[in-house]
Amino acid sequence: MAARIILLVTSPRLPAGLLTAAAWDVVRQNPVLAGAESEVTAALRAAGAEVVVVAGPAATALLDTATTRGGAVWLAGPAGDESLARELGLRLAREPGLAELELLYGSWDPPGARLLDAVAVLDRLASPGGDPWKRAQTHRSLASFLVEECYEAYDAISAGDTDALREELGDVLLQVVLHARLAEELPEGERWSVDDVAGGLVDKMVRRNPHVFAEEQAGTLAQIEENWERIKRAEKARGSVLDGIALSQPALALAAKILERAGRIGLSVPQPAPGPDADPGDRLGAELLRTVAEARAAGLDPEASLRRVALAHAGSVRAAESAAGGGS
Repeated sequence: MAARIILLVTSPRLPAGLLTAAAWDVVRQNPVLAGAESEVTAALRAAGAEVVVVAGPAATALLDTATTRGGAVWLAGPAGDESLARELGLRLAREPGLAELELLYGSWDPPGARLLDAVAVLDRLASPGGDPWKRAQTHRSLASFLVEECYEAYDAISAGDTDALREELGDVLLQVVLHARLAEELPEGERWSVDDVAGGLVDKMVRRNPHVFAEEQAGTLAQIEENWERIKRAEKARGSVLDGIALSQPALALAAKILERAGRIGLSVPQPAPGPDADPGDRLGAELLRTVAEARAAGLDPEASLRRVALAHAGSVRAAESAAGGGS
């Protein structure tokens, strides 16, 4: 019977020793070889497995151990040790019957595991010895970058470019994780971390979706939205229906949101009517607000409408530039 060489692959993002039953069987039944000491080698030794760190050529050590002992396990590194697998495969192809090569996954990355890598990378960059620029930032200095990255993600959505959206969302995530890392440097009592951000999000989603996580029924999208708003009002003691509106959003969107919130409770408030001596800017603002109100009454999104026309005009400007350049 041919000897067994088992390449054991484990996730570096899970606690050492968190392996499948099949993986524990093979490491208890066969000697384990590894290229370096690690948390996994320590966990295997603590559980009684025979672990040897190989100093010389790994393929030779594996073949010698497997043929002598009937089997051997190679504890693959985070990259999977593809070059070693390729070398072993070529040698065994030249000597059929010497040993059988198997690949065994002892653990897999769970969904979202790479988020741990993002947190680790940003921690390294924002820690002493990391990136001086990131260490010099504050929540305020990063604010414009967060807005810019969100707009770039919006552009990708508007363009229907899902590949670009994936990249831009990564840039948004960078801002979120970096803000959370900087918050760990706040004074005692004010500090929070990315775990607090994620934990708050999870708690909020569970509370505001009782039709999923509890027994409450919601048969339509309108009912789901109504439940969300009801629960949100109960969570946040607000003195005005306008509380919570993002005041830094673009002015057209801000005006539409204010009008929408007021209309939600059936509140009718006269719009500004500047007198003849009013500042030109105030008169223009009042006229724009009336235009936004008319757009809402017609079921139109004023922000999206202006954006669409402005971009079309930008295309006309570019075309005019090209025509002027071509004629020169």
